[in-house]
Amino acid sequence: MLLCTVRGCGQPLTRTGPVYACPRNHSFDVARSGYINLLQPQDRRSKYPGDTAEAVHARRRLSAQGLFLPLLHAIRDLAALSPADIVLDAGCGDGYYLGALAEHTGCQAHGIDISQPAILAAARRYPHCQWVLANADRQIPYASQTFSLVLSITARRNAPEFHRVLRPGGRLLLAIPAPDDLIELRGPSRDRIPVAVADFAPYFTLAAHRRATTTADLDAAAVADVLHAIYRPLQPRPPAPGRVTFSLDLLLLQPVDAPPAQSPAASR
Repeated sequence: MLLCTVRGCGQPLTRTGPVYACPRNHSFDVARSGYINLLQPQDRRSKYPGDTAEAVHARRRLSAQGLFLPLLHAIRDLAALSPADIVLDAGCGDGYYLGALAEHTGCQAHGIDISQPAILAAARRYPHCQWVLANADRQIPYASQTFSLVLSITARRNAPEFHRVLRPGGRLLLAIPAPDDLIELRGPSRDRIPVAVADFAPYFTLAAHRRATTTADLDAAAVADVLHAIYRPLQPRPPAPGRVTFSLDLLLLQPVDAPPAQSPAASR
């Protein structure tokens, strides 16, 4: 169930035609492409938050080449979804991973992102999923214990909210860049697993870890797309053809039974 994102409200939303509304008469339009815009002015740090249209198009071109298929298959295997699962992808981007998982497994899929170009692209490509434009860094606009799986794939993370929206026995699949991710473009990076596990420790325990890695020989145009698409851009450089490594550490976490107390706004 979707919740109203107007500050101080948090009431359930009901759909009537192209509009969602709460009992306090706050209403939200469904875009013609099918996504729901719940983004509030206070949830923006810029006029155009999240991924730019350029970054979204770059990722779409890369995924169309099949570059991310090995990563997708690893995520699918670790998630072990069934048609009975209800899945949230928090920071879903253009919906590539969630949309493909829903098509393959028949699960019920919901994606949320703060980028309007990303959500628009997701809604157009995967109309069988529900797509929400909102800021999951502040709160996830779904009722407590809605989902059996939450995905966070190279996105910002909100441990208290992830725990709140998971059902008992649910799980969280966290994907973070591995030390060799894009090593040819930015050199080796640190192991992010200890920090991630520590950040989630009050709410989750680590159940499984898998590393998914693939390499591809890219032309200059594809390398340029990689440079545009990554979350934290590198220093500008002339793109040159070459081999590029894509690598993710996949962490499957289970919620603890008694998490720290949450604020009233986060416990709706």
